[in-house]
Amino acid sequence: MDDLTAEMLQAFHAAPIGLAVSRYRVISSCNDTFAATLGYTAEALIGQSFRILYPNHAEFDRVRDIGLQTMADTGSYSDERMMRCQDGLPIWFRFRAKSLTPDDPLAHLVMSFALIRDQMDGPRLTKREREVLSRLSRGLTSKEIARELELSPRTIEDVRARLLRKFEAKNTTDLLRRMSYARPSA
Repeated sequence: MDDLTAEMLQAFHAAPIGLAVSRYRVISSCNDTFAATLGYTAEALIGQSFRILYPNHAEFDRVRDIGLQTMADTGSYSDERMMRCQDGLPIWFRFRAKSLTPDDPLAHLVMSFALIRDQMDGPRLTKREREVLSRLSRGLTSKEIARELELSPRTIEDVRARLLRKFEAKNTTDLLRRMSYARPSA
């Protein structure tokens, strides 16, 4: 390996932002920042589908579908997205992707993942709050969440109100934007 290649590889792995390379949505390379932010080692992620970083298959497909046309048209795409850490907690990233194969955008991507907020010192969440928050992030209504959790819609509304207060959020959209700083209760 020549000096420039070694230096570039060192920069990739030491970058202060999460970086990943994929082939058809399978991680072929990632740096330690990306892996550690999600609670993994880089070695544990290589060869894995990005599917493991989303709460369900439908969300995994939805995320692909929203940017696919833009990727096909321009070769790049950017958004803010929620991903799932190894411990199941959600986290918000500013996501950017560049296709190295414009004719087949998902064949070979280079991506960056920047935490929306670097600090993880926000409100601590109970198990029930995490359950409700996870379902809110999937766009479910209080009634739908209540059905899934076998609780009353009123209970879900109470938990939602508690979450809004904890995060000092004006509404559910604001809550979801702020949620990546949450940590589980001890």
